[in-house]
Amino acid sequence: MEIIIKQNADMASHASARVVARLVREKPNAVLGLATGSTPLMLYRELVRMHKEEGLDFSRVTTFNLDEYIGLKKEHPQSYYTFMWENLFSQINIKPENVHLPDGMAADVPASCAAYEQEILNAGGIDLQVLGIGSDGHIGFNEPTSSFASRTRIKTLTQQTVADNARFFDGDGSKVPHHCITMGIGTIMDAQMNLMLAFGAGKADAVSAMVEGPVSSMMPASILQHHPLAKVFIDEAAASALKLSNYYRWVYDGKPEWQRDA
Repeated sequence: MEIIIKQNADMASHASARVVARLVREKPNAVLGLATGSTPLMLYRELVRMHKEEGLDFSRVTTFNLDEYIGLKKEHPQSYYTFMWENLFSQINIKPENVHLPDGMAADVPASCAAYEQEILNAGGIDLQVLGIGSDGHIGFNEPTSSFASRTRIKTLTQQTVADNARFFDGDGSKVPHHCITMGIGTIMDAQMNLMLAFGAGKADAVSAMVEGPVSSMMPASILQHHPLAKVFIDEAAASALKLSNYYRWVYDGKPEWQRDA
């Protein structure tokens, strides 16, 4: 696990965008796993800028989103389908048929989840998965005690996650769906690279537990310690609880030039 500490969220997001852009340039038909929420917004804005100003080409890229609320139609303003089209897809030259999101309105949720897993396999697997981390350590919507072997499935959100996400629903937790479809931890771990973003003091304890604590299903993101290529981009506030933050800076600053991609 590589820990990359930047001064602020903007700098960290720009650095992470360069990693994504490098992959897309080197592999034009790359398969990207994407996340939603406020954390990756600056990453997506930078990718849009690269597309418009530098010609970053998404015409052959395929995407799979991590999760979606159950019971929200695609057109709902807080659906992740709407989020992705408003904040990324409508502003780049990706083909609609190459965009995949879990179906929150599926009549047969288990069958829909199995089909989603098969679509990922048919696409050749995910090359790079963008992740955020919840205050309780969840990745995707894999809440504490989620199986490390889990695959795309229905999950019930914790009360903490519902409370955290209420800000997207006019601050009203009663409007937040209690169920979702999420890629499983096993699915996430199958990605060739995992790229984690975490910003702000509110994520400091979760980041510290993920990076320096024991690997435990109570802290789902800690499984990334076992991933062969996981990059964690954080700002100073999110790094504030790390015991070895100076070491991580030392390692990053001393990387040979050929190894630098952020």
